[in-house]
Amino acid sequence: MSTRPGGPSDTTKSASVSGVRAIVLVGFMGAGKSSVGAALSRHLGWPFEDLDERIQAQEQRSIEEIFRQSGEVVFRQLEHAALCSLVGELGASPKVVALGGGAYAQANNASLLQEAGWSTIFLDAPVEELFRRCQQQPLERPLRGDMKEFQRLYEDRRRCYLKAGSRIETAGGKDVEEVAVEAINRLGLR
Repeated sequence: MSTRPGGPSDTTKSASVSGVRAIVLVGFMGAGKSSVGAALSRHLGWPFEDLDERIQAQEQRSIEEIFRQSGEVVFRQLEHAALCSLVGELGASPKVVALGGGAYAQANNASLLQEAGWSTIFLDAPVEELFRRCQQQPLERPLRGDMKEFQRLYEDRRRCYLKAGSRIETAGGKDVEEVAVEAINRLGLR
């Protein structure tokens, strides 16, 4: 999946007319959740929030530092608290949210989103493609590991991702804008 700069702003039906209060992008690392989230935000005119960025701002340290200094258990607690806060803040304004790769695989987070009635979209691609994308990014990913570990983690989490309301394939030459438009169409926002 490649990114295309800009793209026309597209006003769609309001969230109140469509019934969609929030769009939550879930999927494995490298799936394009942040890039697609930003594109959805531009198309819909809705604010965009990356949950990992919220956590980093609150903790004043990177995800890698949180994992290294405090461990994954503490990170998952911080992640759940940040998601609870985000759900509580929504109000009447719609929002686009990108979750970190492990957030939706945590049952408490998936349940919270379901109870809130937020629309979830699983952005998927073949594991080899996801690994390649992650290797090309300068971002440090604490759980990336080697290809064997990466594939095992992907397979463990994928069954959770498949519980999302929709699944969109992001490979096959699709760019970010195409994926965003597909998400808008799937949710009936166009």
